Amino acid sequence: DMKTDLNLLLECLKYQMDCPVSQKEALITIYSICQQNSEASEYFREIGGLMFINDLAKSSVHCIVKEAALFTLGVIIESNVYCQQTLCTSALFEDLILFLINKNSGVNLKRMSVYVILVLVSNNSNGQTYVRDTGCIGLLLQLFRTTLSTSKMNLSDENTNQCYQLWSSVCSTLCACVNNPQNEDNQNICCSVFPHAKEWLESCTEPEIVRPICSFVGLTVANNSYVQKYFVSVGGLDTLAKVLIKLMHDSCTSHSSTKLAVVVTKTLDACIANDSAMGVVLTKYHTVSELLKLLSNDTLDTGEKISIILTIGHCTEVCEENQCELLQNNGLPLMIQVLTESQDEELNKAATFVLQNCKQMTEQLSLKINGNSLNMNNAEELDVQVRKRSLQDYWKKAKEILHRIKLIEKEHDEGREQGRVCADSSSEDNIEASKYHEVNPADRKTYTERTHKEVHCPQLTSKSDDQVLAPPVYYSPLKNKIVNTMDPVNACTRQSEQSNIFCSVNELQTDSALQSRSINEKTACVKNLSILQWDFFLPNLDQHSFYSERTREEKSTSTTSASHKMPDLRCIGCAAGGLFFNSKTFTKMLQSCPYQCERHKVILEAEERYKKELRKSALCNNTRYATYE
Repeated sequence: DMKTDLNLLLECLKYQMDCPVSQKEALITIYSICQQNSEASEYFREIGGLMFINDLAKSSVHCIVKEAALFTLGVIIESNVYCQQTLCTSALFEDLILFLINKNSGVNLKRMSVYVILVLVSNNSNGQTYVRDTGCIGLLLQLFRTTLSTSKMNLSDENTNQCYQLWSSVCSTLCACVNNPQNEDNQNICCSVFPHAKEWLESCTEPEIVRPICSFVGLTVANNSYVQKYFVSVGGLDTLAKVLIKLMHDSCTSHSSTKLAVVVTKTLDACIANDSAMGVVLTKYHTVSELLKLLSNDTLDTGEKISIILTIGHCTEVCEENQCELLQNNGLPLMIQVLTESQDEELNKAATFVLQNCKQMTEQLSLKINGNSLNMNNAEELDVQVRKRSLQDYWKKAKEILHRIKLIEKEHDEGREQGRVCADSSSEDNIEASKYHEVNPADRKTYTERTHKEVHCPQLTSKSDDQVLAPPVYYSPLKNKIVNTMDPVNACTRQSEQSNIFCSVNELQTDSALQSRSINEKTACVKNLSILQWDFFLPNLDQHSFYSERTREEKSTSTTSASHKMPDLRCIGCAAGGLFFNSKTFTKMLQSCPYQCERHKVILEAEERYKKELRKSALCNNTRYATYE
């Protein structure tokens, strides 16, 4: 069994001291048994195997034995926390430093030494302290600066590839030194290589370089205002903005550039999350505009969209220039679209965060424009006034949307209260109610299932940010253990918790006191959410008349459907009922209807006016930017 095998292998190591090949094979077998096997690693420690391999790595004169012994130590430490605690001593860190500074040590031996350092500091505050007190972190930073040359980035060359693997291992280890738990002292030390990291980003935008550097920078600046300010002072934020522009230009022809742009976006967000005032640096690079373009990419998943929207939120939180750029590039309608169409709770919170920024900044922006705080000349003042009116219209529509949502929540809450009162009514009342709503009892299950699918409520999901660099070829050190402290969702949550406007929708799935009434409430909610998308084009319609007309429409629908012999001459928009539709399909459906009612005629006319204003605004913006350039 496993214990017998480990005992025999340990004896083989002890009695094959003059045969390095046999020792290497025994070490390979040991780490294959102990890899991701905590029980085997613990037993091997108990029989003295762990300390024997530690001594073998220091005493052996054969390089292949040293490399195999160090790698086996790393695998066992990674598999069992007690083995990590046993070997986490200043003496072992000092031995590893000797391997790294020895001129006779090959690249692979150095790489195995760095791997052992990585597993010693990961999820271990004591290891983070030892790596700093022994001076090991300074040696790692030196390797970060000197291991790889920007002029020799041919990874197809074997020697260059080995150096790159060592450099990438150093990046992963530095990430573990500053993160999980967050170590501010190590962060303050590691920021000394920011100028070198900035030079790397300026000279190379290959994923093999950008990803590890962004991971290192993002975790080093996370939740540390001092380090964030230093990164901005050396021009790091400017460099990230330039890299984003280049990647967005390349994203038209390269899917990998789009994914890499998301990585850069997350790093940007980590740099300004604790001090949004630093977002003013990004105004000259039109970063908000680039982020809106990135957000419109169809290949992004929900987690990537959340990261982009949160970055937009931090950019616009206190910076009026970025706020103005967001509104000029139709960012507000885009956020409203995300809010009304998305079924992901975290994505809705992120969009609400941006909308809250708009609400707080609109009045201040208007006052600044009136006071000519932007110091524009007379030729530009007229254009400013036009933009001001446009911004006011946008925000007016946004407030109208939020008001509609609150009304829907209120109506739904009242409906649920009435449902509780009716819960004690007789079965005959329920039968009458089901007849009133025209639900065939034989088809009740099918109808309920369809309605449940239409009211798809947002669900909280967990997304990984892929912050930590993948380890070298031979191992996968703690890939899933390093916690991402730069996750900006939590920062958004505390600011937008009170604005979670979709909380009442979730209650639709849990309220099942009366089946027929539940069906009616869900259908009404679908209608309300669908019409919400069109209320954006109708900010001036009277609320009371609007909802009264909808009530009359529903009653008329029930009466009409009772007679199957009469031809259907109603407006197709009114006959749609609880079906879900978006702006494109709804418009096409209305345009094809020969029996449009007055309300849907108004909707089409309002939409046409809105599109005309958008085209006029876009033409004005293009003319202004052409004149500026």
